Amino acid sequence: MATAIKDMAINAIKFPNLSPELFSFNLGGFEFAIRWYALAYIIGVVLALQIIKFALSKKNLWTDCAPPMTVDQADELVTNLVLGIILGGRLGFVLFYQLDYYLLHPIEALMIWQGGMSFHGGFIGVAIAGIWFCKKNALSLSSVGDIISVASPPGLFLGRLSNFVNNELWGRPTEWAWGVIFPGKMAQNCPGFSTPCARHASQIYEAGLEGFLLGALMIWLAYSCNWLRKPGRLIGMFLIGYGVCRFSVEFFRQPDPYFITQDNPIGYALSIASTNLTMGQMLTLPMICLGSLFLFKAFRA
Repeated sequence: MATAIKDMAINAIKFPNLSPELFSFNLGGFEFAIRWYALAYIIGVVLALQIIKFALSKKNLWTDCAPPMTVDQADELVTNLVLGIILGGRLGFVLFYQLDYYLLHPIEALMIWQGGMSFHGGFIGVAIAGIWFCKKNALSLSSVGDIISVASPPGLFLGRLSNFVNNELWGRPTEWAWGVIFPGKMAQNCPGFSTPCARHASQIYEAGLEGFLLGALMIWLAYSCNWLRKPGRLIGMFLIGYGVCRFSVEFFRQPDPYFITQDNPIGYALSIASTNLTMGQMLTLPMICLGSLFLFKAFRA
C-alpha cells in the first residue's frame, strides 16, 4: 500500500504556481490587493446582469410576450442580490460552520476580508432580497426567481475556480491519477497517506457540475424549451440541480475542519447508524425538497 501511495504522489498533478492576488499596490503605506476571488464575484455579477437583461429584452420568451419586469429594474434587482449574497453568505458561514467561535468573538463576524462565506447562506440572502424586491415592485416572484436561476451558474463557475486558485476547499486524499498536490501544511495533513499526498480537485468538480453543466441545462431549458413561460419550473430545476451536484461532490470534498474531533476525524456534521453526512450535504437536502415542490406545483399549474 505504501508503494502505491508513493507512486500516486509522483504521478499526481502538482498545484500550479498561482497567486490568490491578481496584483497588489502600495498606497500611503497601506498594501492593497485585487484578488481573483473578488474579481470572480464582480464578473459573475456583471454576467448575471447581462443574462437577465438579455432575457427581458426577448419578449417572445415570456408568457403573452410580457417580461416580469423592465430592463431598468434589473439593475436595482442585481444590487439587492449582491447585498443578499454578501450579508447572507457571511451570516450563513457564522451560523452553519463556526457559531461557537463567533459567539466568543462577535466583532470578527463582521470581518469579511478574513474569509468565510457560505453558499447556502448566500442563497438564503438572495431569496430574501428577491422576495423583498418583488413585493416592493409588485412583481411575479416565480418569474423573477426563474431568471435569477438562469443567471446564477456563471458566478458559481467562476467562484469555484477562484477557490482552486486560492488553494482552499480542496478534496479528500486520493490515489487517482488526476489528484492534485496542494501546497500547505493543512493540505498535506493526510492521515494514512505518505507525503506529498494528492487530493481531489473538488473545486474543479464543482465548477464543472454546478457552474458549467447546470448552467448549460438552465440556458437550454429557458431558451430552447420555453420554460420561462411556465413560472417556477426553472427555480425548481436549479434547486434540484445544484443540490444533487453539491451532494455528490461532497463525497470527494474534504469536510469542513470545524467539525473534526478526535472521535470524528473525517469531519462529518451528522452521523446516525451507518449514515454519515457533511454539513454541505445536510444543507442541500432542503434545497432538493424545495426544488421538487416548485417543479410539482409548476407542472400542475
